[in-house]
Formats: sequence, structure tokens, C-alpha cells
Amino acid sequence: MTNTILSLRDVAKSFADQNALLPTNLDVKNGEFLTLLGPSGCGKTTLLRLISGFETPDQGCILLNNKDITNQAPEERHINMVFQNYALFPHMNVFQNVAFGLECQGMRKKDIEPLVIDALTRVKLEHLRDRNPSQLSGGQQQRVAIARALVKEPAVLLLDEPLSALDYVLRKEMRIELKALQRRLGITFILVTHDQEEALMLSDRVVVMNAGCIEQIGTPRDVYEEPKNLFVTKFIGEANIFEAIVLEASEEKLTVNLLGHQFILKNTKQFHAGDAVKIVIRPEDIAAWNKKEVGDDTEGLIPGKVAEVIYKGSTVDLVIILENEQRVFATAFFDEDDDKLDYGRDEEVYLDWKVGWEVILPNI
Repeated sequence: MTNTILSLRDVAKSFADQNALLPTNLDVKNGEFLTLLGPSGCGKTTLLRLISGFETPDQGCILLNNKDITNQAPEERHINMVFQNYALFPHMNVFQNVAFGLECQGMRKKDIEPLVIDALTRVKLEHLRDRNPSQLSGGQQQRVAIARALVKEPAVLLLDEPLSALDYVLRKEMRIELKALQRRLGITFILVTHDQEEALMLSDRVVVMNAGCIEQIGTPRDVYEEPKNLFVTKFIGEANIFEAIVLEASEEKLTVNLLGHQFILKNTKQFHAGDAVKIVIRPEDIAAWNKKEVGDDTEGLIPGKVAEVIYKGSTVDLVIILENEQRVFATAFFDEDDDKLDYGRDEEVYLDWKVGWEVILPNI
């Protein structure tokens, strides 16, 4: 999965006086599961429609296997799309829905049948070939839509929020099925979603978008653990963000003043003394200790008071109010041999984290 199958070069699109997509460059690898992630209006659906051919860019070019397809019609591209509402024909059965595109191409019926059966077998629906869409579950309808796209053997399959219409339980099940299907087929998938959990679970790489541009591209772990800016930090998962001043700095370490306490952290981005920074710590990386556990040794610990205790089965989420009234979120994981998760509201706690697990960003 090292060669590039799809490339966008300075591709931009406007509607009236609104910039939907600023000049964008993107390389998609052959066989990868790539997700376009971002809030509504960020440009991800516009980007998908440009790749599919349903929109034409105002500038730039789109290459598929090094061939310029910028001005090709959708049906001429070796790219298919699965729409958000699946767009199945209610008066046709499963087999007819999958066969429809091939029939439009003028293919003979005897040649169509083995291709349709093969596509249905790949999504494990060959036994439902005679059913109508109304007789299928939401997950089965989605797989019919995927089979209809796969039957034309696309080089790239586009998916426009295909799980959004499903209930929570089915959505989780279909994520697993969708990822397994992509791996089994070896086809490049490009998914559009605004669901962070979905993007992190499914993707080989995530493209985080905002206001018509790409903020960061990386593996799910990259964008979660090493966000490049505050937008990515806030959009993907929960994060505690602290403002601090760099007191001293060397090539490897820096000393910061955080909430009246001094901490020595890793200087991974070459900050200098006097710089204002934001320190990002995920809730699961923060430890909350009660008074009995720390005793009088509170040096290097940040004091606070528990405002809310949210039980989630395997974890407990704490909302903690610091002395400066800032709210901090901490996630504690259950240990069968440990009863320390019995926090109470208004209980005094002390916070710390493992140095190196924080992300330090410029305060801009």
C-alpha cells in the first residue's frame, strides 16, 4: 500500500461567493481506507463530489492512476459512490438493484448474472437476491448499495456518511463489517463522516478538514495523540487545555508555569523562554488522587474539587473544578482489586499526569 492511486493538485471549488474548498493537495494510497473528517460545511462532501465527478473544480486537476480525470463525467471514471440514503430502487429486488448499472451500460444478461452474484457474495447477501429493499434491515440495505458499486469493479469506492441512518448498535456492528469488507476486497475506500469515533476506528489515515482546507493528515493515532493545532485537538475526542508560560527552555526540555506550579516537560517543538503555550492533556491521561492517597506531599500536584461523577461501566468520568474555576475532565479505569473509583461530589482531589503524554501548542 505504497503507491498512489488518486491525486488532487491545487483543487478548489466555490459556490457563488462562498469558498467551499480552498486550493487542496491530497494523495490517496492504493488499497487504503481514507476518511475525510470534519464538521458540517468544512468541505469534505464537496471534495468527495469533485473526486466522483458530480462537481467540476474551479482550478487544479484530479489524477486517477496518473491519468487526468478532472473533466471526465462520473460514468466515465473508474470511481463509484455509495450515497448517504443508499438510493436503492424500491420497486426492484436486490439482484435487480445491483444489476441496474450494468444494464445501463448495455451488457448482456448472461454476462451480468455472474458479476451480480459475485458482488452479492462479497457482501454476504447472495441468499437475499430476491428480496425488495423494504424487506431488508438498514445494514443489509447498505451492503446492497456497496454491492451495486462494487459490481462495476471501481478503482476507488466513495462513501458519503453511509452509516448515519443506522441506530447506535447497528452502526457499531456495521463499522466492523465495513472495515473487514474493505480489507477483504483490497479496494481503496474514501469515507466522509463527521463522527470522530467512526473515523478513528475505520481509517488507515484521517484527513481532518475545517473551513475548506485540510488541517492535518495522519493515522488515527497521529491525529489523536499528536494534533497539530487547537482545531484538531478540540474536534477529535475530549481534551483539557491549559494556558502556561515557558520560564526556561533548552533543546530537550522546558520549564513552564502552569496554574502557579512549575513543571518540566519535553520541548518537542522548540519553544523558547517567554513563549505563551497551550498544554493539551486527554482525560484518560490525567490521574486524580484523593487526600488520603497523597497525604501532605502535594508538590507538583494540581488541587481541585470533584463536581460530577459519571459512571460508565468500565470507567468513571470526573468533572473537576480547579482553584481558578477551570473545569477539567479525567477518566479513571476500573481495576477489580482497586476501589479508589468511589469518588464523591465536592471531594478534594489532586491531579497529575505522566510527563511526555501532553501535547504543547503555541498559544494562538
